[in-house]
Amino acid sequence: MGECFICDKHAGNIETSGAVIYEDEHVYIGHIDRGGQPNYLGHIMVDLKRHVPTLADLTLDEAKAFGIAMARVSKALKESENAEHIYSFVSGNAVPHLHMHLVARYPGTPREYWGPSEVYDWEGAPMGDNEEVVRLCVRLKDYMEKNPV
Repeated sequence: MGECFICDKHAGNIETSGAVIYEDEHVYIGHIDRGGQPNYLGHIMVDLKRHVPTLADLTLDEAKAFGIAMARVSKALKESENAEHIYSFVSGNAVPHLHMHLVARYPGTPREYWGPSEVYDWEGAPMGDNEEVVRLCVRLKDYMEKNPV
């Protein structure tokens, strides 16, 4: 296997923005890192820890952990951050290591900016620096710890 951004992140070889929201033997949940650019607050990444490229490569235990993690952090975004909708997608084009994007849509988002990438184009989107991302991650982590499965 060649270089992999996600594998390097989990090995501690690179530092990313935010803080760990949740982690177990199969999955890692954190906020997207945009390389120092302002982040859309609530763009969450659910990474499979084992290096596999697609959903089809999951073991049953990994699939269960991955699905539960997505559901739990999505609920945390709705309950803790007042998101009205959560977009989810797997692309795999840029980084061939399975990871799910979860993007919150907040009340007041104009309809023309509905969509996981469209929200970034909205001038009024909730964007933040790393300190704001860390605070969001801590709130989500706290919610998930207080509301276990």
